[in-house]
Amino acid sequence: MSNYTKTYHALGTEINLTVFQEGQVPALDKAYELIQYCEDVLTVNRTESEIMSINHAAGSHAVSVSEISYDLVKEAVEVSQENHGFNAAIGPLVKLWHIGFSDAEVPSDHEISHTLRLTNPRRIMLNDKEKSVFLLDEGMELDLGGIAKGYIADAIKRLWAGEGVNQGIIDLGGNVLLVGESLHSSGLWKVGVQSPFDFRSDYLGMLKIHSNSIVTSGIYERFLNKNGHSYHHIMDPKTGYPVKTDLLGVTVVSPRSIDGEIWSSLGFYNDYEGTLRLLHDDSIGLIFVYKDRTVRITDNLKDRFTLTDSSFKMK
Repeated sequence: MSNYTKTYHALGTEINLTVFQEGQVPALDKAYELIQYCEDVLTVNRTESEIMSINHAAGSHAVSVSEISYDLVKEAVEVSQENHGFNAAIGPLVKLWHIGFSDAEVPSDHEISHTLRLTNPRRIMLNDKEKSVFLLDEGMELDLGGIAKGYIADAIKRLWAGEGVNQGIIDLGGNVLLVGESLHSSGLWKVGVQSPFDFRSDYLGMLKIHSNSIVTSGIYERFLNKNGHSYHHIMDPKTGYPVKTDLLGVTVVSPRSIDGEIWSSLGFYNDYEGTLRLLHDDSIGLIFVYKDRTVRITDNLKDRFTLTDSSFKMK
């Protein structure tokens, strides 16, 4: 069986979509149209979008939005209000540091403490009937960059199901969602887990899994070097500074891609032991990669993950 892949550019990255039947190729462009629509309504990197409408109205009034925006905001807010590290209201802090952009600077302690007051997710009011969102304090901002790709990948999978696509690969710039069984006789997919010390084509290990999402978050791709210090882009909503951690990367295997996004963030905030205390879902597995080249994995991945780079050691 052949594979049919198209490459697109959206969400600030290269996107590769694959199906395995020629008659299903039109589903690739339909998925891209969905991606473009989702980006239009969810982005905070433009002056206008549904999420930006919510942000612009902060402290003033509630804003009703589409079902796509509301569903994503609601899930992000509910996870944020559990206060385990993931925070959809972190927008003002991300903008203050702006790591990954040319104008990135280390803020003062005063700027950080002032900005932290605008990142309380319990100051977000949701109205299911009106599908409206109200940020109660002026200056608050939603930032769904840490969760939107996962939501969009899951939406593509649902779209494809309606188009009769039961086998394919959704790759949203490193956020991968595998649909159906692979072409191997076992039906398992083989997926490389990126080495945080090398280029994207180099792997530290290999996963053999059924239809699942694979999401990796790392501190090695966006950072700010200033006055002899290096600051990565994963912010701690409790301190206002980048998360203090010995981790370099967290990879999550999960049925839903949005859960991969959430748990990869929670992994950084809570490390291995703390994440295990929060995790009560056997369908979600995690791989933790540390600066000293040690690797820790959850028990449910021990038969599915093989370390292939001898410079790393299992802990």
